[in-house]
Amino acid sequence: MAAAIVQQLGIIGYPVGHSLSPAMQQAAIEAAGLPYRYTAMEVLPEKLAATVSELRNSSFRGFNVTIPHKTAVMPLLDEIHEDARRIGAVNTVVQEEGRLIGYNTDAAGFLEGLRGVGRTFAGKNAVLLGAGGAARALLWALVKEGVEKILLGVRNVEKTRELLRDFSFAGNVMAVSWTAALFRERLAEVDLVVNATPLGMAPHTEVMPPVDWHALKAHAFLYDIIYTPTKTRFLREGEANGHETLNGIPMLIGQGAAAFRLWTGQEADREAMGRALSASLP
Repeated sequence: MAAAIVQQLGIIGYPVGHSLSPAMQQAAIEAAGLPYRYTAMEVLPEKLAATVSELRNSSFRGFNVTIPHKTAVMPLLDEIHEDARRIGAVNTVVQEEGRLIGYNTDAAGFLEGLRGVGRTFAGKNAVLLGAGGAARALLWALVKEGVEKILLGVRNVEKTRELLRDFSFAGNVMAVSWTAALFRERLAEVDLVVNATPLGMAPHTEVMPPVDWHALKAHAFLYDIIYTPTKTRFLREGEANGHETLNGIPMLIGQGAAAFRLWTGQEADREAMGRALSASLP
């Protein structure tokens, strides 16, 4: 006889139908034999506060948070973990005896992706393409990793002012337009190039950030956090030019596994999560 459902997990967002978390997390739950159930909950922005209050007073052990609530949920929580505070967004909430604690597992997932292919970039140089919400999480990951110098390659340097101010404590972050000569010059010095832009994501799969492959350091590693398609134009061209690459699936699994550990105290079965993702991806 199946175990009774004694704990609830889920994800809140609007819309939420696109999320792969339900398939991935339910696979991990079943692999662990836990009496949990993970559900998707579509929450309108004006209903966020009421929904969080209901979840606080329910059987929910915790929940994921996706767009557009990742920042708006923060004032509704009792405690914010450092990663979430630095990134300025929460993607995972844990309930501890009526207290809601906000976390962000994106940086952990990003670094787990690198560990999975035996890579570390402490003391080395990196280019991060983009300066949006995803880039903020990855910038924090690179700072935690101990990267020596981090260059933000962006369309509009003016839009990076707040990000640079928030990360001024790191002392090793600067921004430059990716059309500037300086950007091309710095490509010759970097060991890691990360695409944190949506350029290349389905359905616009034939676009990419402007990287000059002739300028790029010969053995630079390429990491694209996009996972649909699994191989973007950025990665395809990089491989054609002799670079090792990694797509966003390991990060997606890693951040989900980190959330699972926060809720359950157990390590997730990453292979089960990966199979569920493969079955869900187009």
